[in-house]
Amino acid sequence: MSTASNYQSYPPLFRPSAEAKTEEALNPAVVRDADCDGVPVIDFECMTHGDGWGEMRAACRQWGLFRLVNHGVPEKLMSQMLERTDKLFSMAFEAKQEAFRDADMSYFWGTPAVTPSGAAVASKSSRSPHWMEGLNVPLNCVSQYLCEEPTPLKSFRSLVQEYGKHQSRVGKAIYEALVSEKANFGAKTTSNCSKELGRGVISYLSEDTGILRLYRYLRCIYEKGEEEGQAWGIDAHTDSSLLSIIHQDLIGGLEVYSHHQWIQVKPIPNTLIVIIGDMMQAISDNKYASAKHRVKVNKEKERISIGYFVFPEDDVVIESSNYKPFTYADFRAQVHRDLITLGSKIGLHNFITPCNSV
Repeated sequence: MSTASNYQSYPPLFRPSAEAKTEEALNPAVVRDADCDGVPVIDFECMTHGDGWGEMRAACRQWGLFRLVNHGVPEKLMSQMLERTDKLFSMAFEAKQEAFRDADMSYFWGTPAVTPSGAAVASKSSRSPHWMEGLNVPLNCVSQYLCEEPTPLKSFRSLVQEYGKHQSRVGKAIYEALVSEKANFGAKTTSNCSKELGRGVISYLSEDTGILRLYRYLRCIYEKGEEEGQAWGIDAHTDSSLLSIIHQDLIGGLEVYSHHQWIQVKPIPNTLIVIIGDMMQAISDNKYASAKHRVKVNKEKERISIGYFVFPEDDVVIESSNYKPFTYADFRAQVHRDLITLGSKIGLHNFITPCNSV
């Protein structure tokens, strides 16, 4: 990854002062070490039948995530994506702002919360900003600009387009396996995994909603007066998606809350981490759990992570015995309001039916 001294590529807020501390540990230690993270491993080639399907279902119930192997995304392509992402983020901060000022690929930093257009959501929270920067890439727009854009973005778009097709294939296969009749969600929920909307039967999952979010987590050296554990790459949250598929480099930092403790997710080359999102929890009637996770910062190295997120179409009504009927557009708007007014995401709790509230 990029050299640790390239601070001109950082947003100014994150550039260390001459008084920055250098020896303090960052973030409280988690209970379980990454060498034995226990994260379930699912073989993509076996997940739709036999023990593979049952193991994937159990992982989604008990963990809300799993590690995917034999997924068919070429190893070379995965390496190229990490390398090119790192190269883009290594550009000077001002150059990145200019390069993506009018592009459909939008640059953001200091918060993981962005609108569908990629604009950062300003939170009411007074907590420290997240030590990260990102690119929001709607996959349905990537091919539209391939002939118009100069190098290096043109070649990067070609790479993103190929990578996005693979992630879309993987995400669709996982979704279809999870909502198949074998899932036994109950008659009402199973029937609603596909809905008749007057334009043919469509799935809750819409590949047109697929986006890539490319992240660089910055080196964090505590400034004078800051406390240990105050800074995070991204603090604890659940994803609003149906599914999130994470491809991370070998630095590490992803943690998941499972079995009443925070667990480090060990980075393993050429594997993907599949995370259940809020929308999958809702349509499964809470059979599958949306995984709470976070990213800790590192005082010595930057970290690159690439996330694929897929959602329902905005106007599809999500029905569940545990939640009031809502569309994804409703959910997204409520999350946006909560971030602005409360400083944090409330999520599915806003939609719990009265008989299920505590």
